[in-house]
Amino acid sequence: MQMPATGPGPALDLDDDTPVFVISVAAQLAGMHPQTLRQYDRLGLVSPGRTRGRGRRYSARDVALLREVQRLSQDEGVSLAGIKRILDLDNQVNALRGRVRELEAELDRVRASAGLAQRVFAAGPSGDVVSLLPGRRPARSAFGTETALVVWQPRP
Repeated sequence: MQMPATGPGPALDLDDDTPVFVISVAAQLAGMHPQTLRQYDRLGLVSPGRTRGRGRRYSARDVALLREVQRLSQDEGVSLAGIKRILDLDNQVNALRGRVRELEAELDRVRASAGLAQRVFAAGPSGDVVSLLPGRRPARSAFGTETALVVWQPRP
């Protein structure tokens, strides 16, 4: 969520992770008491950013997380220890999903550079065409003969 600049002055480039809310404002936005936010910080449930003077600054994402902690606690009856475990597992899943995306992109780059992203076809003497896995020869039974022409072109 990009927040538009208001009034004269420099444009603000704020996103959901920018710590901007003091504890009293974050508590009000989350519908909690500031002491509850301090307790959640001590337990490691929601850890806000800090100023040089060690004051807490909450982001929009932190406020949303505070609301989720409250929902799990009040509506679902999950203990704070259980909520911490849920949040830790959720963070781990998100990190693993990101790593999978990185590895898939790397695999695509390697396949493309090795020419393995192309489909490969073989045509027999009678004009029969079959799709093959890259680097594989057609089975002898595919054309009824032992000879076949393999046509392959890498991407430019």
